[in-house]
Amino acid sequence: MAKIAVFDSGLGSLSIICQIQRAFKSEIIYFADQQSYPYGKKSRAQLEKIIQQSIKLLEEFSPNFIVVASNTPSLMLNLSTPRIFDVRPPLKEARKITKSKQIGILATESAIKSKGLSQYIRQNIPKSFKIFKINGSKLVDLVESGKFLTEKNYCKKIIKKELQILDQNLIDVVTLSSTHLPFLKKYLEKEFPNVQFIDSGSIVVQKIFSKTKNMQSKNNSLKIFTSGNTKNFQSKLLKIGIKNKVNFLSF
Repeated sequence: MAKIAVFDSGLGSLSIICQIQRAFKSEIIYFADQQSYPYGKKSRAQLEKIIQQSIKLLEEFSPNFIVVASNTPSLMLNLSTPRIFDVRPPLKEARKITKSKQIGILATESAIKSKGLSQYIRQNIPKSFKIFKINGSKLVDLVESGKFLTEKNYCKKIIKKELQILDQNLIDVVTLSSTHLPFLKKYLEKEFPNVQFIDSGSIVVQKIFSKTKNMQSKNNSLKIFTSGNTKNFQSKLLKIGIKNKVNFLSF
């Protein structure tokens, strides 16, 4: 049986977890570290401490693998090991899809400003392409607050305001480089029908599956923990159809 621990600062992990559960059966430990939300406004030093503490905490569950389900620390820190998977913008995929050679990277404030992202772009994108780094922290807030479920008109207004750059340029592909952002994909596609929005969830899942294909379970199981208010988090999960009990966990 494959036991996989998945964590980030809140709801973002679910976009990865749902894809894992569709791809194969496993036991998942989900830790929403809401006490540390948002990762996207933390310094490198703050994130390093948070991630190290989170990994140490999750090691107590003896997982086979740990997924750092957030682009921000994945870009700002060196996390990838044989047992730890990180999540990064799917730039190689975007490069194959774009016809205009103009690609948007929608990510948190910290990720956008990080040296790690600049380096990652240089490694994966030729100079003949034009890259737009777009701060999506306010869109991440729409998801974590739960407003994407209850305040649709407000969400449309914020998305239109924050992504004016898409109307002003020939950007035809945008990477959803925060695991929160796939929850807004329907909004984004409706507002910008000529732009293709892609996330890295399936890429990460393929990597995990290659390591776990000989450890398959008969059923999926999901244990949920948060460092925030368990009742509030339970309420958010119920609105998206997840009825699992939420337990408190913190370092």
